[in-house]
Amino acid sequence: MSTVLLIEDSLTEAEMLTRYLQQAGLLVISAKSGEEAQERLHKQRPDLIVLDVILPGQSGFELCRELKANQDTKQIPIVICSTKNTDVDKMWGNMLGADAYVTKPVNQQEFLQTVCRLMGQAV
Repeated sequence: MSTVLLIEDSLTEAEMLTRYLQQAGLLVISAKSGEEAQERLHKQRPDLIVLDVILPGQSGFELCRELKANQDTKQIPIVICSTKNTDVDKMWGNMLGADAYVTKPVNQQEFLQTVCRLMGQAV
């Protein structure tokens, strides 16, 4: 079973995204901050990361840059999932190494297509 690390500090968003991912047959590990995500990554390597931009402490953009610069995590696809939806935000996500950028409110079908495409699975 493929594993997704969901980094989201909003309980409502985290529950909704977790439900979508579980319905697609994925195992979900959750973190509410960049620091908590780093702890989870030391214990288990996910197949994909879903990352919010606005997080307590370190921003999702900063965490994305760190993960893509790290030899151990740079191959893990990252989907930024954020309310920040300007072209500049999307450009930053791309420049920092994100593999996809999905805006909130999330369209379930689009979200799952993106996740599955990056993991090489059918929806």
